[in-house]
Amino acid sequence: MNDKENMKQQQLADYRVTDKGEALTTNQGLRVEDDEHSLKVGPRGPTLMEDFHFREKMTHFDHERIPERVVHARGFGAHGEFELYESLAEYTKAKFLTDTSKRTPLFVRFSTVAGSRGSSDTVRDVRGFAVKFYTEEGNYDLVGNNMPVFFIQDAVKFPDFIHAVKPEPPNEIPQASSAHDTFWDFVATNTESAHMIMWVMSGRALPRSFRMMEGFGVHTFRFINEQGKSHFVKFHWKPKLGVHSLVWDETQKVAGKDPDFNRRDLWHAIEQGNYPEFELGVQILKEDDEFNFDFDILDATKLWPEEIVPVRIVGKMTLNRNTDNFFAETEQVAFHVGHLVPGIDFTNDPLLQGRLFSYTDTQLLRLGGPNFPEIPINRPIAPVHNNQRDGMHRMTINQGQTSYHKNSLANNDPAQVPPSEGGYRHYEEKVEGRKIKARSTSFEDHFSQASMFWHSMSSIEQSQIVDAFRFELAKVTIKEIRQRVVDVFSQVAEDLAERIAEGIGVTPTKGVAATPTAISPALSMMTKAKTAATRKVAVMLGAGYHTAEIQALLKELAASKVTAEIVSTTLAPVKGADGTIIEPQQSLLSAASVLYDAVYVTGGAKGMDELLSDVTSTGFVREAFQHYKTIAAVGEGVRLLTAAGAINLAGEKEASSNGILIAEEKNADTSFFTSFIRAIAQHRHWDRKLQSHLGK
Repeated sequence: MNDKENMKQQQLADYRVTDKGEALTTNQGLRVEDDEHSLKVGPRGPTLMEDFHFREKMTHFDHERIPERVVHARGFGAHGEFELYESLAEYTKAKFLTDTSKRTPLFVRFSTVAGSRGSSDTVRDVRGFAVKFYTEEGNYDLVGNNMPVFFIQDAVKFPDFIHAVKPEPPNEIPQASSAHDTFWDFVATNTESAHMIMWVMSGRALPRSFRMMEGFGVHTFRFINEQGKSHFVKFHWKPKLGVHSLVWDETQKVAGKDPDFNRRDLWHAIEQGNYPEFELGVQILKEDDEFNFDFDILDATKLWPEEIVPVRIVGKMTLNRNTDNFFAETEQVAFHVGHLVPGIDFTNDPLLQGRLFSYTDTQLLRLGGPNFPEIPINRPIAPVHNNQRDGMHRMTINQGQTSYHKNSLANNDPAQVPPSEGGYRHYEEKVEGRKIKARSTSFEDHFSQASMFWHSMSSIEQSQIVDAFRFELAKVTIKEIRQRVVDVFSQVAEDLAERIAEGIGVTPTKGVAATPTAISPALSMMTKAKTAATRKVAVMLGAGYHTAEIQALLKELAASKVTAEIVSTTLAPVKGADGTIIEPQQSLLSAASVLYDAVYVTGGAKGMDELLSDVTSTGFVREAFQHYKTIAAVGEGVRLLTAAGAINLAGEKEASSNGILIAEEKNADTSFFTSFIRAIAQHRHWDRKLQSHLGK
């Protein structure tokens, strides 16, 4: 742990409290003799209001909930650090981006956007990706999403968009879902959202893990170097594990089996030492190149194609510590796009400009007043000295007579800092024009990048997008809205609109599709990194398993950083053929294949009879097959795959090409386990023909 990370953790340590071995007290430190009974007149008499301990305890309970965030209410956080690969001093004077010897502590919060705190992790939604860097120059917040564009171009439309996507006012339905009338009415009448809708209908809206999704700053920012020269910049986070998603059927079942699926995944990964890593990339443009594209670089509904403006990888973020207290850290952390450091500044992006007001305004309400920066998780490691005083929950005890600038009584302290000594100075951009409520004509193209996204997808991804549109629009009760949505997306791609229309009973408009600006392979998730590391495998076994096989399998999985869980009919100890005892971690009742990335079925006739006696076992394997996951079976384990419809005996030889691996018990060796791990790394086996074996 480096010095600055030590500094932030020590700062937090001053607020950490452990109750181990301590006596129970009131908030004032009075030791409590009885916390089981309220003060009453006799054993059955009325409770007395003079019971100050009862009143203090109940009052705190009544007030311990704070307003949830209007958006991004459901989130999960972790601590980490950032290391810089190469100096960006040519472009920015931000110290954490110029000194490769420094490591910067940080806190990350991942979140869904539309749902409440009690909604599920796996809903179809954008994911927030906010990073707070505790730099020596002050806190810098990179507040982004897992998608590089947004629904609207101007922040004045943000309340309209959120009102449309939130549950409808008459009945507060549906929760955490965009599949309803008001949202799609907004889409049909605000066509600037078309590009973002393509992302939301794709697998990007269903991340397998917070650890397996990209992050984007969304907006165009400025870098300013020591010489005062400016460059435009966009920020990217690239996960080392690649970008992977759940499939739609899986998300719905996961929501029932484990609504905390993504939270639990991140927590366990860090606890196990499988620290998530994301590389920081930047796209940098000279000011002279601002108008050299067929899109406006300040339009938040547009991205800069990586094939045109390459992403330069400059550093890495590692998440290496879980929170000690969810409320104190994750729930109270306050992000703001206006938390900057010297060397980074804003542009005239109208969505970004509006967010500068909104973030502070909502924190004032949610966290009880203007002193939320003094909450431990929000405190910078840089010294704080200013003339702000008083307000709710003020933590510092400021000494001295003066709290204003300028003053003579305190030698004009705290003093202003010139830029040469690290003071922040905004970029001096020349601005002129009439005050007007309008958008630049360069923002008028709403469809070409949406078309680029569609044409950059693989056929599998295109099918998933079509299915998503069909599901969402099937929930729209007004046929006219469904028709108007299809008319809008007819301008994205004719084949897209035709395929959507076919499933929802409307007719697409012909011959109006935009011409895609380009094809961008970087947009497809199929082009991202693939690894088996940190994936999760269900090892299904029953009595009579072969101990040597299981031990060898678990050893090989561990060596590849693959997590394995033993699943059996119950949690009762299971005896192997040689008398060895294994205690399962999960039963067929508590587990489900949707919670795993792959399934391994062991051999042993007795154990297979045991598993097949529980109908849940066949459903377990069948779902894994239907969700394109890797499945391995050894010896008698083939019977379970056959019963589940994943293979038939005639199809065994061709099965291995579709992510189904079969071995005789004598061949369950290192080479077989290696093939299994290699297959897991593929994430899904999309070439699997679901109809080829099901029902036979």
